[in-house]
Amino acid sequence: MARYTGPTSKIARKFNDPIFGACKELKKKAYPPGQHGNKRRRKQSEYAIQLAEKQKAKYTYGVLEKQFRNLFKAAAAKPGITGENLLKFLEARLDNTVYRLGIAPTRRAARQLVSHKHITVNGEIVNIPSYTLKPGDIVGVKAKSQAMGKIQEALSGRQRASFSWLEWDTERMVGKYITQPEREEIPEQIKEQLIVELYSK
Repeated sequence: MARYTGPTSKIARKFNDPIFGACKELKKKAYPPGQHGNKRRRKQSEYAIQLAEKQKAKYTYGVLEKQFRNLFKAAAAKPGITGENLLKFLEARLDNTVYRLGIAPTRRAARQLVSHKHITVNGEIVNIPSYTLKPGDIVGVKAKSQAMGKIQEALSGRQRASFSWLEWDTERMVGKYITQPEREEIPEQIKEQLIVELYSK
């Protein structure tokens, strides 16, 4: 699956979850998209349910199939619960952290900021959205980019959601990735065990 660039409301309605942010269409049309979306559908198979959960996670974090599979392999090789490890790896991505810190309003916008070299890690420009952060890493906005309208707008309207694994310094415009989050701290409504079951077949 290539990175999705189409209407986000269709995907939100497909999974009945505003995975790209607030979605007015989801409230108006609380049924799947398509000609027969509001009709009763056949019961989904176990495989279909598991596949849908994997697709939901990929859309949410903006990860391609090959990247997702590699992350799953790394999560399975790491001690601990595979599903939780997978979510921790996804949360440690640079684009996701830029989004969580409020530097960008969406993960899609965060990927663009990273790709266009507006973001630094430990003082060095990093333009790889999938870059994996380590505890103690400092994520900042490049000095020349701090006055950018989109960044200022995002920060001024930033919802002060507190994430225990992140710190944000408003004056310096830098954030710190303190540690990996625990599963209960990650707000995304993803049933990671279904993804583990899918890859375990």
